Amino acid sequence: MILRVRRETWPIRGSFAISRGSSSESVAVVAEVSSGGKLGRGECMPYTRYGETVDGVIAALEAMAPRLAKGLDRLGLQDALPAGAARNALDCAFWDLEAKQAGHRVWQLAGLPAPEPLVTAYTLSLDSPEAMGRSAAENASRPLLKLKLAGPGDLARVEAVRANAPSSRLIIDANEAWTPADYRELAPRLDKLGVELIEQPLPAGKDEALADLEHPVPVCADESCHDTASLAKLEGRYEAVNIKLDKTGGLTEALKLKQAAQAQGYKIMVGCMLGTSLAMAPATLVAQGAQVVDLDGPLLLERDRDDGLVFKGSTIEPFGPALWG
Repeated sequence: MILRVRRETWPIRGSFAISRGSSSESVAVVAEVSSGGKLGRGECMPYTRYGETVDGVIAALEAMAPRLAKGLDRLGLQDALPAGAARNALDCAFWDLEAKQAGHRVWQLAGLPAPEPLVTAYTLSLDSPEAMGRSAAENASRPLLKLKLAGPGDLARVEAVRANAPSSRLIIDANEAWTPADYRELAPRLDKLGVELIEQPLPAGKDEALADLEHPVPVCADESCHDTASLAKLEGRYEAVNIKLDKTGGLTEALKLKQAAQAQGYKIMVGCMLGTSLAMAPATLVAQGAQVVDLDGPLLLERDRDDGLVFKGSTIEPFGPALWG
């Protein structure tokens, strides 16, 4: 088996800002594995919040080449690399290759039903209340909007969005920017504004206060939930978990996390980094039946891959084999 790894840069439409900063481009790492004339692909987005760099992820993947040549497979990969972006790219490349070698679609190999269309959230980048209000007006026809927040001024931001998109469902993502005092003040007010989910309000590792605070709106773990092992620390603090393949280390662990989280009563959100359709396609399998789908990465880029996902407004059509799986 031959491994190839490359870096790709994808410009973002305008710019994209969250509480930790803004960016104008998204840098992806693509892993390709080939064997017997078949090729599988997977894409990941290294994330500095988790101590990842593009160069580090590329190095971690390239270090797997000798083991792949000696027969390392997808199941063995789960112990060969830790959960994270590098394993995600290679895990998804394995799934793609296995599907092509078997002559079946990837969901058949995974024992899943054929995927159905999904309605994704559309993310409004962090900005002033006035700017977010304008963005909301431009996207008021979308059924679900996700607002990036940052603490100071957040109530005004949500009020502006609600005024300009009165029919849209709203979820918010604080990206760890709030304090317990912020949460205590904002949560009941957001409930009255119709917000349906609060994503990661407090910093991961410092979220124990959530167990003692009222939850008028369900709270979702993002940075606090990476893989199945994370679930043990979430009880009493969160009602939902955000599953991202770049955190779980691929589709293999993401499916396990979904099953385990559902068994423990958590609502499921399936999210993404700012990636192309190649990164979204595997996640759409996890997103089947999820309470919240947030796979709008390609909509936020200037352009997408050839044979990318088809978006009809906010509805994602099932992916074709030319893209993945």
